[in-house]
Amino acid sequence: MIDVQEKLEIIKKACEEKKGIDLKVLDIKDLTSIADFFVIVSANASTGAKAIADEIDDKLGEAGYEEIKKDGYQGGRWILLDLSDIIVHIFHKEERDYYNLERLWTENLETKED
Repeated sequence: MIDVQEKLEIIKKACEEKKGIDLKVLDIKDLTSIADFFVIVSANASTGAKAIADEIDDKLGEAGYEEIKKDGYQGGRWILLDLSDIIVHIFHKEERDYYNLERLWTENLETKED
């Protein structure tokens, strides 16, 4: 069984290898029960987003983790990988700018800490 920190390291390396842009890891475990972490990363094109998703899937599979649920892969504009304790959001740059998930969640983190 791979622990959450090891999964995060594998995900970060896979994103770097496939030229992911502006990688962010948000610790959300105190805000919600849906996951412990969000990983948010961008690609310049839908093919790049798919390449990042495939690399994450491959590298986690090599490490023995096989329970990844995928959504949005077909379109490649916003791909979601659900690993239960980590949710990876792989955005086309325009979608990331539009939805701005990190602003939404970091505002909640700041409010919770106040």
